[in-house]
Formats: sequence, C-alpha cells, structure tokens
Amino acid sequence: MLAVSGLQSSYGDSQVLFGVDLSIGAGEVVTLLGRNGMGKTTTIKSIMGLIKPRAGEVRFGGVAVTGQAPHHIAKLGIGLVPEGRQVFPTLSVEENLIATSAARFGAPRWTLETVYALFPRLKERRANMGNQLSGGEQQMLAVGRALMTNPKLIILDEATEGLAPLIRQEIWDCLKRLKRDGEAILVIDKNVDALAAFADRHVILEKGRVVWTGSSAALLADPVLKDRYLHV
Repeated sequence: MLAVSGLQSSYGDSQVLFGVDLSIGAGEVVTLLGRNGMGKTTTIKSIMGLIKPRAGEVRFGGVAVTGQAPHHIAKLGIGLVPEGRQVFPTLSVEENLIATSAARFGAPRWTLETVYALFPRLKERRANMGNQLSGGEQQMLAVGRALMTNPKLIILDEATEGLAPLIRQEIWDCLKRLKRDGEAILVIDKNVDALAAFADRHVILEKGRVVWTGSSAALLADPVLKDRYLHV
C-alpha cells in the first residue's frame, strides 16, 4: 500500500533524513519509533507532501506521489492525525468532522454516526467548539476527522503525547479496533509496550536512518535495543 524508498529530506541546508525505507501493507499496523529529533515527523511530512524530499520515492497504491501537493496525496486515501492535533478551534466538533467528510471509494465507511459510535464523548460534545475541548477530546476529534476522509491508510503523529493515562488507553483501544476492522495504520508514539501489543512491525530511526525493523516479539525480547535507541 505505502512504499517509501531511499527517502532524503532537509530543512534548508540541514539534512534530516538519509535514505529512509518504509513499507505498509493493507490492514497492517506499523510503528515509527525513535528518540526526539531522529526524523520521525520529518518522515511523515515527506510522505504527506508537507516537505519536498530531495531524493528517494514515495509510492501509495502503486502511484508515485513524491513531492506532490498534500491535498492530492490526501485525496488518494491517506488520513493524517498531525502532531499537536490542529483541530479547527472556532468550529464545533460536528463542524470539524463534516469539514473533512469525503466518500471517494464507494459508500463511506466513516460517517458522523460511525465516528460517534467509536468516540461517544464526541457525540456528547458535538456542539462544543474545538477550543473548548480537553486535550484528550481534541485528539479523539483529530482521529475522527482523519477517519471522516475515509482513508485507506491513517497516519498518527504522536498519537498519545501529553494525554492522561485513561485517555491514552482510549486511543489505544480505538487503534486496536481499527486494526481489527482492517485499517492500515502508521503510528508514532513513545509508549513502546502499548504499541507492541497490537502493531505488526516496528521501524526505528536514529539520526535520520533506519537502524532496525522487526516484529513486536523481537522488539520486546531485546532490552538492549530498546535502551540503545528508545530510552532517554
């Protein structure tokens, strides 16, 4: 579904990615791991066209999308939950969801009703403005808004950053349900043990390079690996 090969990206003269390779199959959950500043968000921005790569290729569904406009890439079927949530602060919950609603691939799987079923709290707060929500509610809204595009792949950048433990668990439960329903997911987060409970594969970045990729079982069985690349 998603194939990234030899990706190199920079901010001005400062190169951040040095040949990143990454792939995600249909219905697969893959994590992108690493300490802060190792290139995870830059990888996501390069995939989504928010940064134009200096080299390498991004293909989605067999179509080359390297460096194309973000809206074009999104229309092909990638839904992004960005770092910092970025909900529309002066729109209501329901308006936020309607704003991204799309049915590009037949009958829409995700509608207001199905998003509200996934996140009942959003239904309770549907008339509230985006800036009236808690951090956890904003994250639920950001996930719901991405789902309303009815994507083939959903990408979450810092899925549970700064959230309370109970809300964090709600997000994990949501992702587990999406996996059971066959959604393809790429997720960045620091909670490795929680991710390992449902992810199929993990990719670790170190200074803009892929230094390890493997299964949850392999990751959990290697504490030296976790200490070397993931712990602060």
